[in-house]
Amino acid sequence: MQPERVQITEEKLLSDNWYVLKRYTFNILGKNGQWTTQQREAYDRGNGATILLHNPHTDTVILTRQFRLPTYVNGNPDGLLIEACAGLLDNDDPEMAIRRETEEETGFRLTAVQKVLEAYMSPGSVTEKLFFYLAEYTADTERNAGGGVDEEEIDTLELPLQQAMTMIETGEICDGKTIMLLQHLRLQQIAKAFTQN
Repeated sequence: MQPERVQITEEKLLSDNWYVLKRYTFNILGKNGQWTTQQREAYDRGNGATILLHNPHTDTVILTRQFRLPTYVNGNPDGLLIEACAGLLDNDDPEMAIRRETEEETGFRLTAVQKVLEAYMSPGSVTEKLFFYLAEYTADTERNAGGGVDEEEIDTLELPLQQAMTMIETGEICDGKTIMLLQHLRLQQIAKAFTQN
C-alpha cells in the first residue's frame, strides 16, 4: 500500500486579523521516491461564488465596479476594478450565496441560475475555490437598490457584451473571474449560433 504523498507536520497560525493565514511544514514524497520537507503559507478566506448576468434580448451584461486595495498597491492607479458580482459563501451553499450576493451588489433578484464551473483562482497561496454561475435578466427582473452592504460602495454597470469583450482587450477589464465568465458566455453564443446553422 502506498503511503500518503503529503504529511503535514506543523500548522502555525500567522494571522487571523481579516481572514486566516497559516504556515504549514510538511513532508512530500517526490517522483524519485524521496521525501523532502517544505514550508508554505496558505491564506484561507473561505470559498466564494461569482455570477455574470446576461440579457439575451439586448445582449448586455451586468458588472460591478468597486475599490480593491490589493489592485491599488499593485499598480491599478485608482484601485477601481470592474468585475462580475461575487462574494464569499459564508456557510451557505454556493447557489444560495450567489443569489444573496447578486441582490446585495446589483439589486437583481434572480429566479434561476446556471452553474458553469468551479476553479481554484490562486492555488499557490490562497485556499479559495470559486463557483461560477450565469443567469439571465430582463428589464422586468425584480430589483432593489443594490450597491453592497456595510462599507461596500459598489457601482452597477450595464454594458453590451461586445463592449465588455473589447474592454478585456484594452485592459479596462482585468479581473480573472470576470474574464472567464465573459469568455464562457461568448463561447456559448458561438456554439449556439454554429448549431443553428
